[in-house]
Amino acid sequence: MSRINRKVEYSLMALQFISEKPLGQLASAKEVAEITGSPFDATARVMQILAQKGILKSEQGSRGGYLLVRDLATVSYHELMECILGPTAIVKCINDKHACEIDATCRIKAPLFKLNDRLVSFYKGISIKELLDTESSVPKSGESNSKIAQELR
Repeated sequence: MSRINRKVEYSLMALQFISEKPLGQLASAKEVAEITGSPFDATARVMQILAQKGILKSEQGSRGGYLLVRDLATVSYHELMECILGPTAIVKCINDKHACEIDATCRIKAPLFKLNDRLVSFYKGISIKELLDTESSVPKSGESNSKIAQELR
């Protein structure tokens, strides 16, 4: 089972929190960490990365913090993952041709590359706004998770 990396989770928490603040109001890494319950150091680091990548803007100073500068509808889950983790690769040989000792005899490389491409396409098709939209992503009373899963297909 593939799991979402904690750093990506902290990024999503930070983006959700910042996106819900009134326009122009800054959010500090400390505030985000306290409100979301995420560790301060990891939260501060992912927020710095998001600022370096142009999703957030960092304001320095005693009253500094972060602002959202990109519409989350234009940021894909794939872009966020690559900002935080680097290129998407379900196996090492996708990004490092010399990472596997059985590379010369491997018969599953092509299918795994195909799977990786499909995952990338899927991740590119999900915006952060869509992902964080709690109105449509949380099952309502009596609604099963399988219905939500069908919508994702």
